[in-house]
Amino acid sequence: MAYARPSAVEVTVKNLQDKIPLYPKRIKKAILNVLSKEGIKKSGEITVCFVDDNKIKELNKEYSGQAFPTDVLAFDYSKNTSEISADIAVSTETAIRQSKIFKTTPLYEVYLYLIHGVLHLLGYDDDTLRKQARMQKRAEAILSSILFAKNVHP
Repeated sequence: MAYARPSAVEVTVKNLQDKIPLYPKRIKKAILNVLSKEGIKKSGEITVCFVDDNKIKELNKEYSGQAFPTDVLAFDYSKNTSEISADIAVSTETAIRQSKIFKTTPLYEVYLYLIHGVLHLLGYDDDTLRKQARMQKRAEAILSSILFAKNVHP
């Protein structure tokens, strides 16, 4: 499978946790792959922070008023439609917990959350059951393609 990089999107990975070993180059490729699959040709930057439950709980409370940990938060700072400026926060502790429930691996969950966050930045929403199902199906399809793509797997 060919990997096409969208125009000039810089991805920065900040690993602020120690629960799951992460590979920044693979994470960057995964994000760029999502953008490519969604036909995004924008320029800009995305910063991804991998955090623990305490940090994501703090962010969730501050920005959504909900005082509990969540899997992923996406913050879109774009001022126009021609560029991306965003942050994504992913909780690795939530990924570990959820992997036991869904019988996956923590790394699988991390990538699923990452893709979910990028989809939010691209306009997907999950505020209804129907939208949740659509978004989950798209995230899983993208993750499946990434898992089987040469040199792009987690």
